[in-house]
Amino acid sequence: MSDQPPVRVAISLGSNLSEPMVQITQALIELGQLPSTRLLAQSPLYQSRAVGPEQPDYINACALLETQLAPHDLLDALQALEQQHQRVRLEHWGPRSLDLDLLLYGQASINTERLTVPHAYLRQRNFVLVPLHDIWPEALLPSGESIASLRANCTMDGLSPITPQANHKE
Repeated sequence: MSDQPPVRVAISLGSNLSEPMVQITQALIELGQLPSTRLLAQSPLYQSRAVGPEQPDYINACALLETQLAPHDLLDALQALEQQHQRVRLEHWGPRSLDLDLLLYGQASINTERLTVPHAYLRQRNFVLVPLHDIWPEALLPSGESIASLRANCTMDGLSPITPQANHKE
């Protein structure tokens, strides 16, 4: 265990390749298994239109974690999970088997070459704001903006919740 006190963090998950629902479901389990980390909540799954070049729709979700990992150590762990899911970084907005983004790290504001927290596009992406609000509606950005107010001002355009299908036969 780290000597650092636990911090609440939000992670966004996205996938549009290699069975996206399976990728997201498995990654949620794996996030809870990271060292010095506990999964507190996971959002419902959503389907969203892809940003960037023409490609399949995404499956998206968010996870709320409590971790003692330092920000860059958590980033390393997230990138290792992406690699386990055969993530290939061919183009910035391209399709991917798994994309894990650190959205919030407590109230920290981080801007390094490798990491920007809060995530640079958090305010602009409904496929991030909606599931983030589902799991951490009281969250505040370091600027004082609330996730609830950002969510109230975003549309559901191109985003739809995925309703789980019943696993029974009639």
